[in-house]
Amino acid sequence: MAYFFLWVFLFFICDKAYLTYASSVQVGAQSGMRECKHQFAWDRWNCPDSALQLSAHKGFRSATRETSFVHAISTAGVMYTLTRNCSLGDLDDCGCDSSRNGKLGGRGWLWGGCSDNVDFGERISKQYVDALETGQDSRAAVNLHNNEAGRLAVKATMKRICRCHGMSESCTMQTCWMQLSDFREIGNYLKVKHDQAQKLELDKRRMRAGNSADNRVAMADAFGSIARTELIYLEDSPDYCAKNLSLGLPGTEGRECVQHGESLTQWERRSCRRLCHECGLRVEERRTEIVSSCNCKFHWCCTVKCENCSRVIVKHVCARRHGGHGHQRRKPRGPK
Repeated sequence: MAYFFLWVFLFFICDKAYLTYASSVQVGAQSGMRECKHQFAWDRWNCPDSALQLSAHKGFRSATRETSFVHAISTAGVMYTLTRNCSLGDLDDCGCDSSRNGKLGGRGWLWGGCSDNVDFGERISKQYVDALETGQDSRAAVNLHNNEAGRLAVKATMKRICRCHGMSESCTMQTCWMQLSDFREIGNYLKVKHDQAQKLELDKRRMRAGNSADNRVAMADAFGSIARTELIYLEDSPDYCAKNLSLGLPGTEGRECVQHGESLTQWERRSCRRLCHECGLRVEERRTEIVSSCNCKFHWCCTVKCENCSRVIVKHVCARRHGGHGHQRRKPRGPK
């Protein structure tokens, strides 16, 4: 993970105009990757740190459905943090978006208050993140498209917040402003987009045989039917069940899954099937005894005496089948 942030920092450190925003960009990218790990915690691909190992010239080594999400959520994180810090007054020459204040917004309400300045966040994040894509090929075009989808997700999830005015809070008139939603909502929004991501079908013969102008036309044709809000990818996902060191994939052996518990989502309840059984592994129960201090009492003067209490932590992990190598699988449902 450190490779990505170091590259972003070094890329812009020479330009004093960007120094003001560098820390917000780094924090935003980190928050994006934390959200990625949350959204994919119970998937076969769980947003490993290897997903962020960028090459300054080649970008991500693949352009799969999963890397489309990485681009979108990290870009959204950068835009979100810049926008929030702008509204809080933490950045120079930037503040609330008051461009519509005083104008009628709808029946019974006016624009006012402190709207989050998403136009600023969008502009600066685009300058930072999109500048990392220096190629002119289809992979760079896909990455830039997914970056844009991440920024649009920030806008799409914004909320209108209103405050009532009038005698005895009669709310005869309201003042309203636009506010960023919780970043978790942006993560949820983009996870749906990931699940619905479209594979970009390019005319490879035309791309190989043509010149750069032909390539641009071929890409324009392929992109023409895809909305800017949708995530796209070029390559099918690899087998995330199996360990693959060359691709930086750890596989699902040793992964924890959930079998019992309160308030579990359907996705969590099916995690053992998805991570273990469908990958040819069995579910192994592991018990760990934890001893800690308890029932502590203060004695005058001046000692504290405690008892030792033990409790058993039960975890379920994916393990190889006895006498086998974990190759006999149930048919997986997609690359999850």
